[in-house]
Amino acid sequence: MRLVLVTGMSGSGKSVAIRLLEDIGYYCIDNLPGPFLPEVCAFLTAAGHNDLAVSIDARSEATLSDLPNAIAGLRRAGYDVRVLFLTASTTALVQRYAETRRRHPMSQRLAAEGAQQEPTLIECIEAERELLAPLDGLGHTIDTGDLHPNTLRLWVREFVDSPRSHVTLAFESFAFKHGIPVAADLVFDVRNLPNPYYDPRLRPLTGLDEPVVAYLTSAPLVGEMIDDISRFIDRWLPSYVADNRHYVTVAVGCTGGRHRSPYVVEQLAQRFRSQAHVLVRHRSITRGK
Repeated sequence: MRLVLVTGMSGSGKSVAIRLLEDIGYYCIDNLPGPFLPEVCAFLTAAGHNDLAVSIDARSEATLSDLPNAIAGLRRAGYDVRVLFLTASTTALVQRYAETRRRHPMSQRLAAEGAQQEPTLIECIEAERELLAPLDGLGHTIDTGDLHPNTLRLWVREFVDSPRSHVTLAFESFAFKHGIPVAADLVFDVRNLPNPYYDPRLRPLTGLDEPVVAYLTSAPLVGEMIDDISRFIDRWLPSYVADNRHYVTVAVGCTGGRHRSPYVVEQLAQRFRSQAHVLVRHRSITRGK
């Protein structure tokens, strides 16, 4: 059985992920306490289900501490367990709650702890972030702060469709003007490289288009930067694997996220496909200029 555990911050897109998994054929369970995972997996496997998705979050606070042991036990038993942790900046989460006007699930818990006044939304978000911090390192983390729901659906589909691998490298381009992705393990700044934006013919294009590729390929500084980043990743990736990290996200940023960083990400991904399973993501390539 393939088991996908979807966890993370309230408002980060867990419902979007679970609905996508249900649409592609997963048997989905929302808010299952961790200790029941082995029993549920055994029952559904016997019933002929091969793909299971389970959402576990702060609502299961009492059993969150048991989750790492449950995951380890399932992996020892031969289950293909993949953990997807969704997060976003506090600013992004506050904006989403302001739009939906929903009550944060941590508000009742904080009030019950004897708060003298109604806890603020930011207090609820930070309390949940602290509560879920031990789960953040269990799997692959996606920062959904500036993602369109359709982009998140695509990334979730790519995540679950990926083959088993000892490590998955996610190369992600982004725009510094929109902020650094909070889920990045390694961040590289390529704003010092020649910028195609200042060429009127190249400005409307992206780092995936051949004229921009040719422009950046011809600049020696770009190749040197890619070589240096490759050597750094190649040097330190084994230490992540030795630390039992199954997912490493490498974020590469430029000013607008449309030219230099997508090109560099594509080049890095091509170099590392022989060493690990590689995912390629571009956060800002479809944004306006």
